[in-house]
Amino acid sequence: MFDPQMELLLTALRAVIASESDGSRAERWAEASAALETCAEIEEDVLTAVRTQDVEALESILTAWLSGQRHLLVHDRDVLKRALKAYRKRLKVTRLDAETTLGGGPMSSGRKSTILGITPPDRYPRAVWDELVRQGRLLDAKQGMYELPPD
Repeated sequence: MFDPQMELLLTALRAVIASESDGSRAERWAEASAALETCAEIEEDVLTAVRTQDVEALESILTAWLSGQRHLLVHDRDVLKRALKAYRKRLKVTRLDAETTLGGGPMSSGRKSTILGITPPDRYPRAVWDELVRQGRLLDAKQGMYELPPD
């Protein structure tokens, strides 16, 4: 079931293209159509491609999104923005927790955290984090950890 608060429409539309058999593809088209109905602002050509089940048109739209020739849907941009905000908040809290542990000594000037990357909040699916990595807004530090790119 598509969760409009946490998942990307891009993922649902990619699943349609990736499905190979007709039975699976029909199911994916239905899921993509249901996902589009839950979102407020959808571009007309995307709606048309899904309603008419036009694979070629959908592939060209996805290619344009992934190459940066076309902006992602407003819904997907909002999900990515919320996910990155949640990631930054968790990173900040994790660093603060590491800096305020006991053992710094009363006469010391404290210590800086050396934490660069963390495991992202699990309420967002991996596809969201992979899209942020693809856009260069996060770096994949392997083993499920991500870090912010250098300034």
